[in-house]
Amino acid sequence: MPVRRPLAAAVLALASPWALAQAQDPTLARNLAATCANCHGTNGNVRGKEVKPLAGVSAEKILAQIADYKSGAQPATIMHQIAKGYSDEQLKLIAQWFAAQKPAQ
Repeated sequence: MPVRRPLAAAVLALASPWALAQAQDPTLARNLAATCANCHGTNGNVRGKEVKPLAGVSAEKILAQIADYKSGAQPATIMHQIAKGYSDEQLKLIAQWFAAQKPAQ
């Protein structure tokens, strides 16, 4: 058993800086959300009939909509594939970022 403890300690030591770096990146949410700009506009302020703006929409509502795309409950041309490309934590960051944006006047 003594072999496992050093191995576990080594794994934790290597993983901890990565996790800490992820948590401390102040621009991670913005950078993830930037990939949505082509369709949803900069800062989530798009005007159009087919794509809805995301700025100011609650994070819970955005996450519910994404879950519907992922499951296929909500039809889409591409959102179902895009939604599957992010981890749950990344989707939370994106949703929170858009929720914090001010809707266009």
